[in-house]
Amino acid sequence: MNLLYILIKIAGAVKYLIPFLIMQACVCCNFGKSQETETVASVDLEKYLGLWYEIASFPADFQKGCRCTTAEYKRIPGKKTIKVINRCLKIKRNGSKMSVVKGKIFTIKGSNNTRLKVQFLWPFRSEYHIIVLADDYSYAIVVHPSHHYLWILNRDPYMTTDTYSRLMQVIKNKGYDISLLQKTEHNCEGN
Repeated sequence: MNLLYILIKIAGAVKYLIPFLIMQACVCCNFGKSQETETVASVDLEKYLGLWYEIASFPADFQKGCRCTTAEYKRIPGKKTIKVINRCLKIKRNGSKMSVVKGKIFTIKGSNNTRLKVQFLWPFRSEYHIIVLADDYSYAIVVHPSHHYLWILNRDPYMTTDTYSRLMQVIKNKGYDISLLQKTEHNCEGN
């Protein structure tokens, strides 16, 4: 291959990367309103590890077309960071495709593990605050301090109506616009 061909291929790939980088810069740098987020008192990361199902979220461009969304947290042996693997089934005109994004989670010093930073693309890191956590670690609500992103997570793909209703009230009481929440479909068999 000649050098010109390689440069054309690189330029073609970069045009898809630029919107993602701009979005990451906006999220990571907290452009827009950023508010102090009241988190839970502390998080035992060993109990937090494992598979979580997204029950509902504020729609995010990077999750457009997703259903059957999960986040799996694993300890990286010998490191202080945690590996996160986000998966979802992306529905497209020509069929479904499993989307997998891997990242790292870093704890924010002095936060008792309630405020974390997630990194999917170096060098960008975005804050991730745990504002609700069940005593038995069966469900959680995580947010970005801008109030633009919110996820309700559960250890099972389905949450009881009673629990979901209680969490909706908590979210509302914490100043989030619950009309933005969209439930995540977990009808994944045969896809």
